[in-house]
Amino acid sequence: MSFLPATANDLPDHLNPAAAGRRHPAITAGVMPGLVLVAMIASVAYSARGFSGLTLFSPMILAVVTGMIFSNMLGVPAHAKAGIAFSQKRLLRFAIVLLGFQLTLGQVAGIGLGGVGIVAATLGATFLFTVRLGRLIGVDAKLAQLIAAGTSICGASAIVATNIVTDARDEDVTYAVAAITLFGTIAMLGFPLLAPVFALDQHAFGLWAGASIHEVAQVIGAGFQNGTLSGETATVAKLTRVAMLAPMVIALGLMARRGSTDPSSAKPPMPWFVAAFVAAVALNSLVAIPAQIHSAIALAAQIMLTMGLAAMGLQADISELRSRGLRPLLLAFSAFLFIGCFSLVLVKLV
Repeated sequence: MSFLPATANDLPDHLNPAAAGRRHPAITAGVMPGLVLVAMIASVAYSARGFSGLTLFSPMILAVVTGMIFSNMLGVPAHAKAGIAFSQKRLLRFAIVLLGFQLTLGQVAGIGLGGVGIVAATLGATFLFTVRLGRLIGVDAKLAQLIAAGTSICGASAIVATNIVTDARDEDVTYAVAAITLFGTIAMLGFPLLAPVFALDQHAFGLWAGASIHEVAQVIGAGFQNGTLSGETATVAKLTRVAMLAPMVIALGLMARRGSTDPSSAKPPMPWFVAAFVAAVALNSLVAIPAQIHSAIALAAQIMLTMGLAAMGLQADISELRSRGLRPLLLAFSAFLFIGCFSLVLVKLV
């Protein structure tokens, strides 16, 4: 009669390496190597901003490009894929929650009912226009939704959040981010030059910039070029758009569930990160959070977003992007023109 365990499964957990692996699945699945790779690419993106000509781009955008260059030239190690997937999903969700701490309900009230109305009407009209035009010109529905969200709400962050519901391919996400970055940068550089042409005072220009330019950083860059009041108004208007990310994702979730032939497989209408985002806005509105903590939260959100987009870049295949053709780019350009013109008309009227 043997007193030795017949197999490794018969060993006590504290002596069994397999059991230890089950207790720490993240480590054995290779999360750490992938996280290290993603962090390195994010670090390169932050460092690249120090070069002349690259300061106009956010670290998030540079991280996507760096990740694409790395993966398409060197390839991605197999043992890093779990960590890349973790960065692309978990980190991005947490980052979106932390964005809620950048906004209070008092700030939304600061631009007035008319300002909120301009932002909401522009967002809804732009999203519907982009999705329907995408259908007319033959752009894939999921890619069209990503471009619509990035244009109408808040650039890369909205694309990431929307993709949790739409579940598009990584190449679609990368394409949408690249297109939104291109036209958002054009808006950031060009809109301040148009303020005197359209006879916009600082408040009016701030509303226009906040309601129409894609990324938060791009809005801030354009707004403050026209004065302090303009920059502050633009920032609040833009953060109001960011707050509308939550109802938009909920609406898309409901549409996905309604359109699914298998109700059990449909996406939930209220993803947890959306509820947490709303809770963060409410907490930030009710509790006086110290400025140092606010700064730390904002930095953490930016780092997580940068790592998440670096992970997307690592999984993007350039040949797949080329296969999309010029139609999605035409769609993004049309959405850029629509949101700029539509919001300008509303600002002039109100």
